Amino acid sequence: MDWKNLPGSGGNAENRSGGGGLPGGGIAVGGVGGLIIALIAMFFGINPGDILGGGNDTQTQSQSQSNQTQPAANDEAYQFVNQIYRNTNLVWDNVFKQAGRTYNDPRLVRYVRGTATGCGQANSAVGPFYCPADQTIYLDTSFFTQMDRQLGGGGDFAYAYVIAHEVGHHVQNELGISDQVERRQRSARTEAEANSYSVRLELQADCFAGVWGNKTQQDAKITQADVQEAVATAEAIGDDNLQRQGQGYVAPDSFTHGSAAQRVKWFMTGFKSGNPNGCDTFNVNYNQL
Repeated sequence: MDWKNLPGSGGNAENRSGGGGLPGGGIAVGGVGGLIIALIAMFFGINPGDILGGGNDTQTQSQSQSNQTQPAANDEAYQFVNQIYRNTNLVWDNVFKQAGRTYNDPRLVRYVRGTATGCGQANSAVGPFYCPADQTIYLDTSFFTQMDRQLGGGGDFAYAYVIAHEVGHHVQNELGISDQVERRQRSARTEAEANSYSVRLELQADCFAGVWGNKTQQDAKITQADVQEAVATAEAIGDDNLQRQGQGYVAPDSFTHGSAAQRVKWFMTGFKSGNPNGCDTFNVNYNQL
């Protein structure tokens, strides 16, 4: 993947050494990060609520401020994230313009170890996530190392898929899909039903990530090997694989992001077509996702 020459536009990216941000409520859309929370909780007995909780803890913010080093602008991981982020802005701005709509770029915050967000205090254990409350993607690039070691390997296009997935959640926010899902979840009669809406949301974000990959494949010189990197990551972060690894068995009713096969299917749906209209995961029978 030739990411260094990707065209890009706009955006509001920030390097944060910790402690800053927008304390408050809201629900973080986990993407990959939400699965990492679950996996860490399974392995280490951590309450996920303790990892991403309320953002008004002054003491926590003060400690994170003193323990962190701000990411360096000349660091290659910094440059990579910035280039992918700006390219997703360009791609989605063009998609929205073709539909007669205006796309508002998300913010991007790169942080080290921890930071306050509009969805509460976050640390690197959370993984990358999108916070609808402040329309910001949060990313500690040390997560890429974790991908290399634990999540089916890495590679530039696999890392880009993770970023594009979180941007996909912003696209959903822009389209009003996130609000509709939240309303349906509040009125759900069972936890399994509420989870099913989350699965549909996450699979659509995977599909949107695939759409971005399709539209950038020529500029980025995407190869079949690059695509396989993303597929391997999508498989590794399927709920079934993470549950099997973490707790030794699979409980489909508790899925919140989709199985490995579903995540691969919807990423490739977007990648092959390049058409976001083909990413409607909400009008498909659940057992056919």
